[in-house]
Amino acid sequence: MTERRAGNAVRAQRRDDGRRIGSWLTAGAVVLNLLQLFALPLLLLPRDPAWGWALLPSALLTTTFWSLIHEAVHGNLHHRRSLNDRYGRVLAVLYGSPFALLKAGHLLHHRYSRTRERAEVYDPATSSWAKAAPGYYLRLFGGLYLLEVAALVLAALPAAAVRRLARAVDRPDTVAGPLLGRVAQAEVFRRFRIDTAVITVLYGAAFVAYGSHGWMLLAALAGRGVIVSLSDNAYHYGTDLDEPLEALDLELPAPLEVLALSFNLHGLHHRHPGLRWYELRPVFDAEGGRYDSGWFRAVAR
Repeated sequence: MTERRAGNAVRAQRRDDGRRIGSWLTAGAVVLNLLQLFALPLLLLPRDPAWGWALLPSALLTTTFWSLIHEAVHGNLHHRRSLNDRYGRVLAVLYGSPFALLKAGHLLHHRYSRTRERAEVYDPATSSWAKAAPGYYLRLFGGLYLLEVAALVLAALPAAAVRRLARAVDRPDTVAGPLLGRVAQAEVFRRFRIDTAVITVLYGAAFVAYGSHGWMLLAALAGRGVIVSLSDNAYHYGTDLDEPLEALDLELPAPLEVLALSFNLHGLHHRHPGLRWYELRPVFDAEGGRYDSGWFRAVAR
């Protein structure tokens, strides 16, 4: 009984530590993004435009930022569902796309990866490399993020129109139909519209604050888009088709793995999507996990 109580105490302490870590990381991401959007253009750039280089480390932390949103998508950022979703919505607004869309899209990714969703594959009977390549490379070098941001225009449409659009674009080689169908659900669409309005105001104000230096913010967002889009494809490129659990575990130096919140252990995540980011490494080691490749090598491939 004593050992059982001790074990329960250890698990409870780990849960408490995880809750605190999630809250502190969320607060840090919010502060960093607000500094980027407003403090930098209003306080520092007027003194010296060279401060624009401060946007570079912010862009390089894109994987950390997305990984926090990813934790919220899976309900792992905070143990209280309501607080977890609030954190996710705030982070997604700063990211530039509504949480309702990102959550629906990512959960569909888990369901349809390598079935409906297999970006690098085309059917030679109906297409060719020349036809498939432009869309693929556009998606690879920022197009995924661009689509997530462009989806904001859906908020201007009636929900019924979005549902009709979902039926019109529904095909067996894309998740666009199911994604739009989920977003068009009444309560989901209400949150989608609210978050779209906040994003529009937030980024509109940020570009006003940047003024003639607005290209710097645009460049930072482009960097975010490229990193998100490349990473999204790298974990699934060339894996077995019709196997939704197929994904790659990629090796990163330990400090970079911490910065990525263990997102590099993506194959393990697909097999155990309920694990929190700090639980992935211990489980990977306990299972005798092996890397499929190095992260940089997989991205280059």
